[in-house]
Amino acid sequence: MSSSPEGVTGNSHFQVEVECEAVDLLTPLTIRGVTLPNRIGMSPMCQYSSEEGFANDWHLVHLGSRAAGGAGLVMVEATAVERDGRITPGDMGLWSDAHAEPLARIARFLEGQGAVPAIQLAHAGRKASCDVPWKGGKPLLAEHGGWAVIGPSAVPFSTESPAPVPLDAEGIERVKRSFVSAAERAVRSGFRVIEIHAAHGYLLHSFLSPLSNHRIDRYGGNLENRMRLLLEVAEAVRRVLSDGTPLFVRISATDWVEGGWNIEQSVVLARELKARGVDLIDCSSGALVPVAKIPVEKHYQVPFAARIRRDAHLRTAAVGLITSPLEANEIIARCDADLVLIGRELLRDPYWAHRASHELESDPRWPTQYGYAVRRRVR
Repeated sequence: MSSSPEGVTGNSHFQVEVECEAVDLLTPLTIRGVTLPNRIGMSPMCQYSSEEGFANDWHLVHLGSRAAGGAGLVMVEATAVERDGRITPGDMGLWSDAHAEPLARIARFLEGQGAVPAIQLAHAGRKASCDVPWKGGKPLLAEHGGWAVIGPSAVPFSTESPAPVPLDAEGIERVKRSFVSAAERAVRSGFRVIEIHAAHGYLLHSFLSPLSNHRIDRYGGNLENRMRLLLEVAEAVRRVLSDGTPLFVRISATDWVEGGWNIEQSVVLARELKARGVDLIDCSSGALVPVAKIPVEKHYQVPFAARIRRDAHLRTAAVGLITSPLEANEIIARCDADLVLIGRELLRDPYWAHRASHELESDPRWPTQYGYAVRRRVR
């Protein structure tokens, strides 16, 4: 599986060996035809604030403030490629052309503030049809607006979850088309980077892991078969993107469960994704099963980004409990990752990237409108 299928655009002349360079958090990063002004990105974080998948003013302000705050990459939350692929009724969506213009408004604003607009495309699979977190997040019954969920096999996420309907051949082809259509809409809306969500127990991750994939056809069983759907989605999406548009994939590098998906399989997957024109692996972990015991501590996922970067020779993004600019800078300087995606800290401080510039002794690129309030004092 190591060669790109005929007709698929690979890395071609954009392919770069990711050797360790003397760079820091504020060094621009060029991937294909896109240059990030720094290596600080806003991680995609669901806001559960859409109605029928549509972006609104909350999303414009939420995302726009982080672009004005200096993040080089701002990524829109997990955006459902199908209506039934939403985690909750409040999820963002891009399953129709009507969803494009509200998102285009956001992309225009992000780019106007100097950030690169990105979007994560997702299907929740067997973890779909749940209530929003602040109402408990439990599976929704049909009488409360719930819908049937799908997966590789009839293995529910938890004891409270319904058994998913296993995807048949027609359903698999529909899912692939849905990812492609959403990617095309995203590009038309002005997004410069596309990310495929294959982590956290959602549909594509559930095909990867033997804990949730019990199929006996060409999409189940051995590693090659379990990777097949994600690789086909990546191939299909890459095919409709221009050579200048970067394609990222977020994975859970491990399930944190014996007998589940692990870092060794993730390295193999990353190599196969690279052969199909994927430019960066966004390295998260867990969330496939609720019983996993995850050793959560500062930077606990960074070693996954470092391992995949080294062994798959592919750019990576580090995520998870990275809180201070100096910590983030060390991750980049050590070549553990090429990009740091900040989540909760950017919720607490939209101007975290400007603070990083100040702490690393560089001039923050504050919005012009903030004028004298942010100029250095002359003594």
